[in-house]
Amino acid sequence: MVYEFEGRTEKEAIDQAAEALGLGKDDFDVEILEVQRSGLFKKGYVKIRVHLNQPASGALEHTHTEEADELRAVSEGSSQTRFNDPEAKNDFEQKIIDFTEGIVQRMGYEGKVSVLFREDRKIGFKIDSAYSSILIGKKGKNLDALQLLINIYAGRLGQEDVRVILDTENYRIRREESLVRLAYTVADRVRENRGSVLLEPMNPFDRRLIHTTLNDIADVETKSEGDGLYKQVRVYYRGAH
Repeated sequence: MVYEFEGRTEKEAIDQAAEALGLGKDDFDVEILEVQRSGLFKKGYVKIRVHLNQPASGALEHTHTEEADELRAVSEGSSQTRFNDPEAKNDFEQKIIDFTEGIVQRMGYEGKVSVLFREDRKIGFKIDSAYSSILIGKKGKNLDALQLLINIYAGRLGQEDVRVILDTENYRIRREESLVRLAYTVADRVRENRGSVLLEPMNPFDRRLIHTTLNDIADVETKSEGDGLYKQVRVYYRGAH
């Protein structure tokens, strides 16, 4: 029997395999199928394959809805980003497009929505509009609110495991690049001063980007502070808190 598992690291993927199969980590051989480094709009991951002579007693069968299978087929079984085919490929994508365009129109603006990218359990849409700056809002808060509504709607369509990303005028990419630069600049500052810096309030996606960007810097740590959706990230030198 052959089983495949994914994780952010090789260790995480092996841990998931051991738990799902009900086996010890030394009881099966692992074949590394694919290693994907982190990048814009995608996370790094490691895919492994486990070969067994007989079915494992603890093996779990994975079930998917028909729509989830369609989205997986569109991404060609890979977590790599696909930026082609902006037209809707299934009923789920068309409903998201119609819903998003409807919200924008009810706000009093015009906008054309199309598919920006497809990934395994993640899909992006973009709005082409003459009012993009308004739709983005201050620090992207309007765009975040629209994205939240769309994800709630996606959940009602039975796609709770699919995350929808909404963008316009490449704001998400520009914002991500800006935050990565900010993270490294602040890290250099706290390493030099051996103190800490409290960043502006951010949404969960932006905070997670700061955390993951600085995760591999040995003498710098991060933590979120505050309540509500928009918390602040504190970047500090180890031993300074």
